[in-house]
Amino acid sequence: MLFSTIFRNNLAEHRRVMEEMDALEEEFAHAAASCVEAISGGGKIMFFGNGGSASDAQHLATELSVRYIKDRPAIAAIAITTDSSVLTATANDMGYEEVFARQIEALGRPGDVAIGISTSGKSPNVLRALDRAKTQGMVTIGLSGADGGPMKDFTDHILEVPSRTTARIQEMHITLGHMLCAAIEQKLGLVEE
Repeated sequence: MLFSTIFRNNLAEHRRVMEEMDALEEEFAHAAASCVEAISGGGKIMFFGNGGSASDAQHLATELSVRYIKDRPAIAAIAITTDSSVLTATANDMGYEEVFARQIEALGRPGDVAIGISTSGKSPNVLRALDRAKTQGMVTIGLSGADGGPMKDFTDHILEVPSRTTARIQEMHITLGHMLCAAIEQKLGLVEE
């Protein structure tokens, strides 16, 4: 009985959040257009986040740089969550709040896109990186939950999943990320619509 209740309750909550995602359509279109513009102009997309959001960053960067739907030319995307030497040196020498901002400073260029992922919208290192990206002329996109937290003050486009439950927010982040990959591939003419 317990397992069935958990199963039904989680699916019901997932469905409720999914139904409320329609409100993000316009902001999603703006974010996707910014990504397409960056790639079309020779730029790149940089993903970052902590914990599960770091895994999402890696997942989405891989979908773009390798393939999402089918084989096609590579799309310039990187997760700046993966270089253990850079992450640990920065954390040790400059503090953990700088682990993503330092890489944005080193690798980001005007016209590139920085996508910060934080279920709360409050992660200091994500906010610092988004702030640094803005000062470097990058387009900033945030994936968050609930009301976006302070992240909304650091982003050009923010996709706020209408939930305060971390698991539901993460599920929607990967859904939004997959839709973003599909939109980029199709708009660039790399796969059929």
